[in-house]
Amino acid sequence: MLMRTDPFRELDRLTQQLLQPAGTWTRPASIPMDAYRDGDTFVVHFDLPGVDPRTVELDIERNVLTVKVERRPAHGGDVRMQVSERPLGVFSRQLFLGDSLDAERVDASYEAGVLTLRIPVAERAKPRRIEIAGESGPKRIHASR
Repeated sequence: MLMRTDPFRELDRLTQQLLQPAGTWTRPASIPMDAYRDGDTFVVHFDLPGVDPRTVELDIERNVLTVKVERRPAHGGDVRMQVSERPLGVFSRQLFLGDSLDAERVDASYEAGVLTLRIPVAERAKPRRIEIAGESGPKRIHASR
């Protein structure tokens, strides 16, 4: 139903993180997420603390959901940093949505630094009952996928 990004891309991302200092503008850390099914809906939570909701971009193209955000420094002007551990820059994450999800009806909300997406299961993917006519009358049989 929901597939994570390609393992080679993840390996490349991890290699880049090891070779560059944390929080650089060229390659910030990834966006942590949780995903689960709640009844007929898939729910995905992305942790985006300190991100202005106006910088969040969501795109779906060919069942690929892309989340792109930007975190800028909270300080401005002539500041001399003492410790800088919070990653800054542009972050993105892609999820491959299976055909059983309805990518046309994604609901997105942002609260307390968490972006939540609710993706309904497509009607064609839900279990349904099929009536079968026979000699003794119609019978109900549960068709599952």
